[in-house]
Amino acid sequence: MFFKDVIGQEEIKQRLIQEVNEGRIPHAQIICGPEGTGKLPLALAYARYISCTNRSEVDACGVCPSCVKFNKLVHPDVHFVFPVVKSGRSDDYIVEWRRLVLNNPYFTLNHWLSEIAAENAQAVIYTKESDEIMKKLSLKSSEGGYKVTLIWLPEKMQTACANKLLKLLEEPPEKTLFLLVSEAPEMLLTTILSRTQRINVRKLDKASIANALQTKYGVAPANSLSIAHLANGSFVKALETIHLNEENKLFFDLFVNLMRLSYQRKIKEMKLWSEQVAGIGRERQKNFLAYCQHMIRENFIFNLQEKELNYLTLEEQQFATRFAPFINEWNVIGIMDELSEAEQHIEQNVNAKMVFFDFSLKMIVLLKR
Repeated sequence: MFFKDVIGQEEIKQRLIQEVNEGRIPHAQIICGPEGTGKLPLALAYARYISCTNRSEVDACGVCPSCVKFNKLVHPDVHFVFPVVKSGRSDDYIVEWRRLVLNNPYFTLNHWLSEIAAENAQAVIYTKESDEIMKKLSLKSSEGGYKVTLIWLPEKMQTACANKLLKLLEEPPEKTLFLLVSEAPEMLLTTILSRTQRINVRKLDKASIANALQTKYGVAPANSLSIAHLANGSFVKALETIHLNEENKLFFDLFVNLMRLSYQRKIKEMKLWSEQVAGIGRERQKNFLAYCQHMIRENFIFNLQEKELNYLTLEEQQFATRFAPFINEWNVIGIMDELSEAEQHIEQNVNAKMVFFDFSLKMIVLLKR
Protein backbone atom coordinates (compact mmCIF):
# COMPACT_ATOMS: atom_id res chain seq x y z
CA MET A 1 0.00 0.00 0.00
CA PHE A 2 1.37 3.36 -1.14
CA PHE A 3 -0.01 6.81 -0.41
CA LYS A 4 -1.09 6.97 -4.06
CA ASP A 5 -3.31 3.91 -3.44
CA VAL A 6 -5.15 5.48 -0.50
CA ILE A 7 -8.56 6.79 -1.59
CA GLY A 8 -9.04 10.49 -0.86
CA GLN A 9 -7.77 11.83 2.51
CA GLU A 10 -5.29 14.14 0.75
CA GLU A 11 -4.86 16.46 3.74
CA ILE A 12 -3.90 13.62 6.08
CA LYS A 13 -1.54 12.12 3.51
CA GLN A 14 0.29 15.45 3.16
CA ARG A 15 0.51 15.77 6.95
CA LEU A 16 2.06 12.30 7.37
CA ILE A 17 4.50 12.83 4.50
CA GLN A 18 5.54 16.19 5.93
CA GLU A 19 6.21 14.65 9.37
CA VAL A 20 8.65 12.18 7.82
CA ASN A 21 10.40 14.67 5.56
CA GLU A 22 10.87 17.13 8.43
CA GLY A 23 12.14 14.40 10.76
CA ARG A 24 9.48 14.90 13.44
CA ILE A 25 7.81 11.50 13.66
CA PRO A 26 5.79 11.09 16.92
CA HIS A 27 6.53 7.82 18.69
CA ALA A 28 2.82 6.99 19.06
CA GLN A 29 -0.10 7.97 16.86
CA ILE A 30 -3.74 6.94 16.86
CA ILE A 31 -5.53 7.06 13.52
CA CYS A 32 -9.23 7.02 14.24
CA GLY A 33 -12.47 7.49 12.38
CA PRO A 34 -15.52 5.69 10.97
CA GLU A 35 -15.40 2.31 9.29
CA GLY A 36 -14.30 2.22 5.66
CA THR A 37 -12.58 5.60 5.54
CA GLY A 38 -9.03 4.34 4.91
CA LYS A 39 -7.43 4.33 8.36
CA LEU A 40 -5.56 1.05 7.87
CA PRO A 41 -4.41 1.95 4.30
CA LEU A 42 -3.07 5.26 5.66
CA ALA A 43 -1.17 3.48 8.44
CA LEU A 44 0.28 0.93 5.99
CA ALA A 45 1.35 3.62 3.52
CA TYR A 46 2.88 5.67 6.36
CA ALA A 47 4.83 2.67 7.72
CA ARG A 48 6.12 1.86 4.23
CA TYR A 49 7.14 5.48 3.62
CA ILE A 50 9.06 5.67 6.90
CA SER A 51 10.87 2.39 6.18
CA CYS A 52 11.66 3.17 2.53
CA THR A 53 15.37 3.83 1.96
CA ASN A 54 14.87 5.71 -1.31
CA ARG A 55 11.61 7.61 -0.80
CA SER A 56 10.62 10.63 -2.85
CA GLU A 57 8.94 13.73 -1.47
CA VAL A 58 5.50 12.22 -2.08
CA ASP A 59 5.71 8.42 -1.74
CA ALA A 60 7.83 5.33 -1.18
CA CYS A 61 9.98 4.15 -4.09
CA GLY A 62 8.54 0.63 -4.38
CA VAL A 63 11.82 -1.01 -5.41
CA CYS A 64 14.26 -0.75 -2.47
CA PRO A 65 14.76 -3.87 -0.27
CA SER A 66 12.39 -2.44 2.35
CA CYS A 67 9.59 -1.85 -0.18
CA VAL A 68 10.07 -5.30 -1.69
CA LYS A 69 9.44 -6.81 1.76
CA PHE A 70 6.44 -4.52 2.25
CA ASN A 71 4.94 -5.87 -0.96
CA LYS A 72 4.34 -9.12 0.91
CA LEU A 73 3.99 -7.59 4.42
CA VAL A 74 7.06 -9.49 5.61
CA HIS A 75 9.24 -6.57 6.72
CA PRO A 76 11.10 -7.80 9.84
CA ASP A 77 10.79 -4.44 11.63
CA VAL A 78 7.03 -4.06 11.13
CA HIS A 79 4.82 -5.97 13.54
CA PHE A 80 1.05 -6.37 13.36
CA VAL A 81 -1.36 -6.76 16.26
CA PHE A 82 -5.07 -7.40 15.69
CA PRO A 83 -8.08 -9.10 17.35
CA VAL A 84 -8.07 -12.90 17.26
CA VAL A 85 -10.08 -15.75 18.76
CA LYS A 86 -9.49 -18.86 20.87
CA SER A 87 -6.99 -17.11 23.17
CA GLY A 88 -4.56 -16.90 20.30
CA ARG A 89 -1.87 -14.42 19.26
CA SER A 90 -1.68 -12.29 16.14
CA ASP A 91 1.27 -14.33 14.90
CA ASP A 92 -0.97 -17.42 14.88
CA TYR A 93 -3.10 -15.74 12.21
CA ILE A 94 -0.46 -13.74 10.34
CA VAL A 95 -0.88 -15.75 7.10
CA GLU A 96 -4.61 -14.99 6.99
CA TRP A 97 -3.94 -11.35 7.90
CA ARG A 98 -1.45 -10.86 5.09
CA ARG A 99 -3.79 -12.52 2.61
CA LEU A 100 -6.73 -10.29 3.53
CA VAL A 101 -4.75 -7.03 3.68
CA LEU A 102 -2.90 -7.66 0.42
CA ASN A 103 -6.16 -8.55 -1.33
CA ASN A 104 -7.90 -5.33 -0.21
CA PRO A 105 -6.98 -3.22 2.86
CA TYR A 106 -10.50 -1.76 2.99
CA PHE A 107 -12.30 -4.29 5.19
CA THR A 108 -14.21 -4.58 8.46
CA LEU A 109 -13.89 -6.67 11.60
CA ASN A 110 -16.59 -8.96 10.26
CA HIS A 111 -14.61 -9.58 7.06
CA TRP A 112 -11.62 -10.47 9.23
CA LEU A 113 -13.67 -12.87 11.35
CA SER A 114 -14.91 -14.60 8.21
CA GLU A 115 -11.33 -14.90 6.98
CA ILE A 116 -10.28 -16.77 10.14
CA ALA A 117 -13.54 -18.77 10.43
CA ALA A 118 -14.25 -17.34 13.88
CA GLU A 119 -17.87 -18.62 13.87
CA ASN A 120 -19.47 -17.64 17.21
CA ALA A 121 -16.28 -16.46 18.91
CA GLN A 122 -15.75 -12.79 19.79
CA ALA A 123 -12.48 -11.22 18.66
CA VAL A 124 -10.08 -9.99 21.34
CA ILE A 125 -6.50 -8.77 21.63
CA TYR A 126 -5.40 -10.95 24.52
CA THR A 127 -3.04 -10.02 27.34
CA LYS A 128 -0.28 -12.30 26.04
CA GLU A 129 -0.05 -10.04 22.98
CA SER A 130 1.59 -7.29 25.04
CA ASP A 131 4.35 -9.69 26.05
CA GLU A 132 4.92 -10.48 22.36
CA ILE A 133 5.17 -6.76 21.56
CA MET A 134 7.71 -6.21 24.35
CA LYS A 135 9.76 -9.19 23.19
CA LYS A 136 9.86 -7.99 19.56
CA LEU A 137 10.70 -4.40 20.43
CA SER A 138 13.53 -5.50 22.71
CA LEU A 139 15.34 -6.85 19.65
CA LYS A 140 17.62 -4.67 17.54
CA SER A 141 16.17 -3.29 14.31
CA SER A 142 16.97 -5.66 11.45
CA GLU A 143 17.53 -2.87 8.94
CA GLY A 144 18.66 -0.05 11.22
CA GLY A 145 15.50 2.04 10.87
CA TYR A 146 12.29 2.37 12.86
CA LYS A 147 10.61 -0.58 14.52
CA VAL A 148 6.90 -0.20 13.77
CA THR A 149 4.04 -1.79 15.72
CA LEU A 150 0.67 -1.41 14.00
CA ILE A 151 -2.28 -2.23 16.26
CA TRP A 152 -5.58 -2.63 14.40
CA LEU A 153 -8.68 -2.03 16.57
CA PRO A 154 -6.84 -1.44 19.89
CA GLU A 155 -10.25 -1.02 21.58
CA LYS A 156 -10.42 -4.83 21.50
CA MET A 157 -7.49 -5.13 23.92
CA GLN A 158 -8.05 -6.82 27.26
CA THR A 159 -7.48 -4.44 30.16
CA ALA A 160 -4.22 -6.08 31.24
CA CYS A 161 -2.91 -5.84 27.67
CA ALA A 162 -3.84 -2.15 27.52
CA ASN A 163 -2.06 -1.45 30.79
CA LYS A 164 1.15 -3.12 29.56
CA LEU A 165 0.95 -1.17 26.31
CA LEU A 166 0.64 2.01 28.34
CA LYS A 167 4.00 1.29 29.99
CA LEU A 168 5.58 0.91 26.55
CA LEU A 169 4.08 4.20 25.41
CA GLU A 170 5.42 5.93 28.54
CA GLU A 171 8.95 4.60 28.04
CA PRO A 172 9.26 3.61 24.36
CA PRO A 173 12.42 1.93 23.08
CA GLU A 174 14.56 4.08 20.82
CA LYS A 175 13.34 4.56 17.21
CA THR A 176 10.05 2.80 17.91
CA LEU A 177 6.76 3.82 16.32
CA PHE A 178 3.30 2.76 17.49
CA LEU A 179 0.41 3.15 15.05
CA LEU A 180 -3.01 2.52 16.58
CA VAL A 181 -5.88 2.21 14.09
CA SER A 182 -9.16 2.65 15.94
CA GLU A 183 -12.89 2.92 15.22
CA ALA A 184 -13.83 3.51 18.87
CA PRO A 185 -11.09 5.53 20.59
CA GLU A 186 -13.47 6.39 23.43
CA MET A 187 -13.17 2.76 24.57
CA LEU A 188 -9.42 3.07 25.12
CA LEU A 189 -7.78 4.06 28.39
CA THR A 190 -7.62 7.83 28.68
CA THR A 191 -3.97 7.48 29.66
CA ILE A 192 -3.24 5.77 26.33
CA LEU A 193 -5.05 8.52 24.44
CA SER A 194 -3.07 11.18 26.29
CA ARG A 195 0.21 9.60 25.16
CA THR A 196 -0.66 9.36 21.48
CA GLN A 197 -0.96 11.99 18.79
CA ARG A 198 -4.46 11.76 17.37
CA ILE A 199 -5.32 11.86 13.67
CA ASN A 200 -9.03 12.10 12.93
CA VAL A 201 -9.99 10.53 9.62
CA ARG A 202 -13.25 11.90 8.24
CA LYS A 203 -15.74 10.20 5.97
CA LEU A 204 -14.69 10.02 2.35
CA ASP A 205 -16.21 12.57 -0.02
CA LYS A 206 -18.51 11.28 -2.76
CA ALA A 207 -16.17 12.31 -5.56
CA SER A 208 -13.27 10.24 -4.17
CA ILE A 209 -15.46 7.15 -3.78
CA ALA A 210 -17.01 7.54 -7.23
CA ASN A 211 -13.60 8.04 -8.86
CA ALA A 212 -12.17 4.93 -7.13
CA LEU A 213 -15.17 2.85 -8.25
CA GLN A 214 -14.69 4.00 -11.84
CA THR A 215 -10.91 3.53 -12.02
CA LYS A 216 -10.48 0.39 -9.90
CA TYR A 217 -13.74 -1.49 -10.55
CA GLY A 218 -14.96 -0.15 -13.90
CA VAL A 219 -18.27 1.16 -12.55
CA ALA A 220 -20.13 3.51 -14.89
CA PRO A 221 -19.97 7.21 -13.86
CA ALA A 222 -23.72 7.54 -13.20
CA ASN A 223 -23.82 4.34 -11.12
CA SER A 224 -20.66 5.28 -9.22
CA LEU A 225 -22.21 8.56 -8.03
CA SER A 226 -25.35 6.77 -6.84
CA ILE A 227 -23.28 4.14 -5.00
CA ALA A 228 -21.05 6.86 -3.50
CA HIS A 229 -24.12 8.55 -2.03
CA LEU A 230 -25.39 5.29 -0.51
CA ALA A 231 -21.92 4.56 0.89
CA ASN A 232 -22.16 7.65 3.13
CA GLY A 233 -18.40 8.16 3.26
CA SER A 234 -17.38 4.48 3.56
CA PHE A 235 -15.54 2.75 0.74
CA VAL A 236 -16.30 -0.60 2.38
CA LYS A 237 -20.03 0.10 2.05
CA ALA A 238 -19.49 1.11 -1.57
CA LEU A 239 -17.78 -2.23 -2.27
CA GLU A 240 -20.54 -4.12 -0.48
CA THR A 241 -23.09 -2.38 -2.69
CA ILE A 242 -21.42 -3.40 -5.95
CA HIS A 243 -20.68 -6.92 -4.73
CA LEU A 244 -24.22 -7.49 -3.41
CA ASN A 245 -22.91 -8.41 0.01
CA GLU A 246 -24.54 -11.61 1.27
CA GLU A 247 -24.51 -10.51 4.89
CA ASN A 248 -26.40 -7.28 4.15
CA LYS A 249 -28.98 -9.32 2.28
CA LEU A 250 -29.32 -11.62 5.30
CA PHE A 251 -29.69 -8.67 7.67
CA PHE A 252 -32.30 -7.06 5.42
CA ASP A 253 -34.36 -10.27 5.29
CA LEU A 254 -34.11 -10.75 9.07
CA PHE A 255 -35.18 -7.15 9.69
CA VAL A 256 -38.15 -7.34 7.32
CA ASN A 257 -39.29 -10.67 8.81
CA LEU A 258 -39.11 -9.32 12.35
CA MET A 259 -41.13 -6.20 11.56
CA ARG A 260 -43.81 -8.22 9.79
CA LEU A 261 -44.06 -10.86 12.50
CA SER A 262 -44.16 -8.27 15.28
CA TYR A 263 -46.86 -6.27 13.52
CA GLN A 264 -48.90 -9.44 12.99
CA ARG A 265 -48.21 -10.62 16.57
CA LYS A 266 -47.11 -14.08 15.47
CA ILE A 267 -45.48 -15.11 18.73
CA LYS A 268 -44.56 -18.67 17.73
CA GLU A 269 -42.84 -17.48 14.53
CA MET A 270 -41.11 -14.68 16.47
CA LYS A 271 -39.60 -17.27 18.79
CA LEU A 272 -38.29 -19.21 15.80
CA TRP A 273 -36.90 -15.96 14.38
CA SER A 274 -35.02 -15.24 17.61
CA GLU A 275 -33.52 -18.75 17.52
CA GLN A 276 -32.35 -18.15 13.94
CA VAL A 277 -30.59 -14.90 14.89
CA ALA A 278 -29.09 -16.55 17.98
CA GLY A 279 -27.28 -18.97 15.67
CA ILE A 280 -25.34 -16.46 13.57
CA GLY A 281 -22.63 -15.67 16.16
CA ARG A 282 -22.19 -12.75 18.51
CA GLU A 283 -20.13 -10.50 16.26
CA ARG A 284 -22.70 -10.82 13.48
CA GLN A 285 -25.50 -10.30 16.01
CA LYS A 286 -23.92 -6.97 16.99
CA ASN A 287 -23.59 -6.06 13.33
CA PHE A 288 -27.24 -6.99 12.78
CA LEU A 289 -28.36 -4.74 15.64
CA ALA A 290 -26.30 -1.91 14.16
CA TYR A 291 -28.02 -2.57 10.84
CA CYS A 292 -31.43 -2.43 12.56
CA GLN A 293 -30.55 0.96 14.05
CA HIS A 294 -29.55 2.13 10.58
CA MET A 295 -32.86 0.94 9.12
CA ILE A 296 -34.97 2.55 11.86
CA ARG A 297 -33.13 5.85 11.48
CA GLU A 298 -33.37 5.82 7.68
CA ASN A 299 -37.08 4.93 7.70
CA PHE A 300 -37.78 7.77 10.13
CA ILE A 301 -35.93 10.18 7.81
CA PHE A 302 -37.69 8.65 4.79
CA ASN A 303 -40.91 10.25 6.02
CA LEU A 304 -39.35 13.69 5.47
CA GLN A 305 -39.19 12.95 1.70
CA GLU A 306 -35.69 14.42 1.39
CA LYS A 307 -33.78 12.01 -0.87
CA GLU A 308 -30.39 13.58 -0.17
CA LEU A 309 -30.77 12.71 3.52
CA ASN A 310 -31.50 9.02 2.89
CA TYR A 311 -28.96 6.22 2.53
CA LEU A 312 -30.97 3.19 1.46
CA THR A 313 -30.41 0.65 -1.31
CA LEU A 314 -33.13 0.26 -3.95
CA GLU A 315 -34.54 -2.82 -2.19
CA GLU A 316 -34.52 -1.02 1.17
CA GLN A 317 -36.25 1.98 -0.40
CA GLN A 318 -39.00 -0.22 -1.77
CA PHE A 319 -39.58 -1.66 1.70
CA ALA A 320 -39.47 1.83 3.25
CA THR A 321 -42.38 3.05 1.12
CA ARG A 322 -44.60 0.66 3.11
CA PHE A 323 -42.76 0.50 6.43
CA ALA A 324 -41.67 4.10 7.07
CA PRO A 325 -45.14 5.36 8.19
CA PHE A 326 -44.89 3.01 11.19
CA ILE A 327 -41.71 4.78 12.43
CA ASN A 328 -42.64 8.14 13.89
CA GLU A 329 -41.80 10.66 16.60
CA TRP A 330 -43.76 8.64 19.17
CA ASN A 331 -41.81 5.39 18.86
CA VAL A 332 -38.46 6.06 17.13
CA ILE A 333 -36.55 6.88 20.33
CA GLY A 334 -38.07 3.90 22.15
CA ILE A 335 -37.05 1.50 19.36
CA MET A 336 -33.51 2.88 19.21
CA ASP A 337 -33.20 2.58 23.01
CA GLU A 338 -34.30 -1.06 22.87
CA LEU A 339 -31.78 -1.81 20.11
CA SER A 340 -28.99 -0.16 22.10
CA GLU A 341 -29.91 -2.20 25.17
CA ALA A 342 -29.98 -5.42 23.13
CA GLU A 343 -26.55 -4.57 21.71
CA GLN A 344 -25.21 -4.04 25.23
CA HIS A 345 -26.65 -7.38 26.39
CA ILE A 346 -25.07 -9.23 23.46
CA GLU A 347 -21.73 -7.59 24.30
CA GLN A 348 -22.14 -8.89 27.87
CA ASN A 349 -22.79 -12.46 26.63
CA VAL A 350 -26.43 -12.55 27.74
CA ASN A 351 -28.36 -15.47 26.21
CA ALA A 352 -28.98 -14.38 22.60
CA LYS A 353 -32.31 -16.20 22.25
CA MET A 354 -33.68 -14.31 25.25
CA VAL A 355 -32.29 -10.96 24.04
CA PHE A 356 -33.82 -11.18 20.57
CA PHE A 357 -37.12 -12.70 21.65
CA ASP A 358 -37.49 -9.98 24.27
CA PHE A 359 -36.76 -7.31 21.67
CA SER A 360 -39.26 -8.79 19.21
CA LEU A 361 -41.99 -8.77 21.88
CA LYS A 362 -41.31 -5.12 22.66
CA MET A 363 -41.60 -4.30 18.95
CA ILE A 364 -45.23 -5.48 19.04
CA VAL A 365 -46.06 -2.57 21.34
CA LEU A 366 -43.72 -0.01 19.80
CA LEU A 367 -44.98 -0.49 16.22
CA LYS A 368 -48.55 0.25 17.33
CA ARG A 369 -47.69 3.70 18.69
